[in-house]
Amino acid sequence: MSLRLSHLIGGQAVTATRGAWLDVFEPATGQAYAQCPDGDADDVAAAVAAARQAFPAWSALPASDRAAWIERLADALEARLDEFAAAESRDVGKPLALARNLDIPRAVSNLRFFAAAATQFASESHSAPGIVNYTLRQPLGVVGVISPWNLPLYLFTWKFAPALAAGNCVVGKPSEVTPVTAWMLGEVAREIGFPPGVFNIVQGRGAAVGQALVDHPQVKAISFTGSTAVGTRIAESCARSLKKTSLELGGKNPTLVFADAPKAKLLDTVVRSAFLNSGQICLCGSRLLVERGYYGEFRDALVARAKALVVGDPQDPATTTGPVVSKPHFDKVMACIALAKAEGGRVLCGGDAVQPAGRCADGWFIAPTVIEGLGPDCRTNTEEIFGPVVTLQAFDTEDEALALANAVPYGLAASLWTSDLGRAHRLADRIEAGVVWVNTWMNRDLRTPFGGVKQSGLGREGGWEALRFFTEAKNVTIDLG
Repeated sequence: MSLRLSHLIGGQAVTATRGAWLDVFEPATGQAYAQCPDGDADDVAAAVAAARQAFPAWSALPASDRAAWIERLADALEARLDEFAAAESRDVGKPLALARNLDIPRAVSNLRFFAAAATQFASESHSAPGIVNYTLRQPLGVVGVISPWNLPLYLFTWKFAPALAAGNCVVGKPSEVTPVTAWMLGEVAREIGFPPGVFNIVQGRGAAVGQALVDHPQVKAISFTGSTAVGTRIAESCARSLKKTSLELGGKNPTLVFADAPKAKLLDTVVRSAFLNSGQICLCGSRLLVERGYYGEFRDALVARAKALVVGDPQDPATTTGPVVSKPHFDKVMACIALAKAEGGRVLCGGDAVQPAGRCADGWFIAPTVIEGLGPDCRTNTEEIFGPVVTLQAFDTEDEALALANAVPYGLAASLWTSDLGRAHRLADRIEAGVVWVNTWMNRDLRTPFGGVKQSGLGREGGWEALRFFTEAKNVTIDLG
């Protein structure tokens, strides 16, 4: 185990104050291959102090200069795309091609988008006879961003890039489960001479580093992506000091398939939406709701496609489905499958662990699993599993489909498949979700707001919404008389 990571504080690579370390495991092998600092409140305090020191100069830079620095970081990341893809594939367990073609390029796109947005962010002005009103959008100061393990670099850049673009200084906390690509990006930032203290990274556990970041009185906002349980605790902590929060939390997303669905790309897209990244994406469609007249045909085709997915070594180009991220998460997903069986569910395919031959024999692999026969109120259909597990339910009418779609405490995303344009508009309006896709999935425009309703979170990220979150509006009124 030769790889040792570090914090990035004030432009320097430093170890944890108390010298403690956490093992980092490769999900495909089940073996530890690196160590990251087990940080604590002292490390957070040092990072916040460095960010506060850097803030006056960074916030005073013209937006074009801040944009240029973010573009330089994007260029450096893009130049090492293959290296980052290999690291993310090993860290998360996702197929190398997925990291190479999707995750790392999207991280680059995030940096470039918000670099451009920094120069286009406009204030508002209004006038009346003899009076001019205008609004300043001013950076908050030091902000904290806490990113999850499933899309570690993509979602990390999604958070810190708008914060930097708006003129803030950042203390970032990546997941201790998948910390490597964030550490690598910190090293790249040091190599290109990114202004010290503007971008800081503190590694460690959520209960120590994350909570210290949330509680620090000089941290003016928290952007968090993760579980609803943790997000609720963060909201409670931030409420005590009226700290701004943006929370992107869990999902139990429905995919509504009507008999008139356009069939050309239906199954390819639904299988992708169900099992991409081993189902470990908050936007995955884990509840498949199918019109009864088409149910049998769709079910059989779906099961055949799920069985054809290749579970194996993420480094193998033939692999379509890698392991889940950790042993605790493996145990959780397997327990959820056991619960589904106990609730009366019929496992149509999968439902068991997989042991690939060779170096991955001890990895945390689960076969893509399709389950039917469960009602809308059972735990399997209401609680987030976050693994390669989907359920099938039939409906007869549009109203019944809507009731099933909304019969969960979450409201992050939904997909709707139909050729009826009127139905698409009606249901998109009434489905309780922050994102609705019609005849597609995961098509994203970075200019649009992103976030959920109900237990899927608070606030919106993406586009101008992200820049607004990381700024404070100040209104100025001038009497011209």
